[in-house]
Amino acid sequence: MRTIAVNVITDNVKEMCIEANHFLSEDMRQALDVAAQTERSSLGRQILAQLQENLRIAGADMIPICQDTGMAVIFLEVGQEVYFAGGSLEDAVNEGVRRGYVEGYLRKSVVKDPLLRENTRDNTPAVIHYEIKPGDQVRITVAPKGFGSENMSRIFMLKPADGLEGVKNAILTAVKDAGPNACPPMVIGVGIGGTFEKCAILAKQALTRGVGERSSIPYVRELEEEMLTAINGSGIGPGGLGGSTTALAVNINTFPTHIAGLPVAVNICCHVNRHVVRTL
Repeated sequence: MRTIAVNVITDNVKEMCIEANHFLSEDMRQALDVAAQTERSSLGRQILAQLQENLRIAGADMIPICQDTGMAVIFLEVGQEVYFAGGSLEDAVNEGVRRGYVEGYLRKSVVKDPLLRENTRDNTPAVIHYEIKPGDQVRITVAPKGFGSENMSRIFMLKPADGLEGVKNAILTAVKDAGPNACPPMVIGVGIGGTFEKCAILAKQALTRGVGERSSIPYVRELEEEMLTAINGSGIGPGGLGGSTTALAVNINTFPTHIAGLPVAVNICCHVNRHVVRTL
């Protein structure tokens, strides 16, 4: 049994919230660099160059890479041989988010009640997903999610008979309906299978996979590549102003499901696809 003090979790989550909002991950940065070189539209190349300049300024001056610093989504993969000492794990995570957003001068975007709309003033609570794993390590993924793209996400409860073509149509429908509102170039997270809520979590988690890191399942890998090609052929382009770079990646996760259903979730993220991962 390994003991981890909860204040260690707090300190790491705080640092990760600040890091994620100021520095885009290396895989995303490289993908934008490639897109800027391969984009066929001159206006599209200009927009991508502006996004690159925005990243440079944000890193140099410690300014958030997007004014919407997101709702904090945390994935915790906890080894079953870990004991957390000194308090509540969930409280520790939320304290890390609070300190990160308050001390990091990040925008506070969370309201206490979805209808009464009173701001919590510290961007808590976070949305926390727990998964118990073998071993004695804790893997933390902090993924602040802005709502310009979040609002464009969709869930489709398809019939099994809709099959693969139905899945393709769902993905393309979500992306085309989003159009410029999701601040393209986008990263598209897709969850297929499970239940209503499980496919949504699968799609959210897919966004934290590295750009260019394909599925290990052959047919899923082919679907990712086909959908990326189709989406980039839609003409939406950078900023929604036309071009050949509408998406940087399509990441698909799957899970077993019921014989009577085929749930599909499409979770869209803008070009600021923020995620930081640490293992303790």
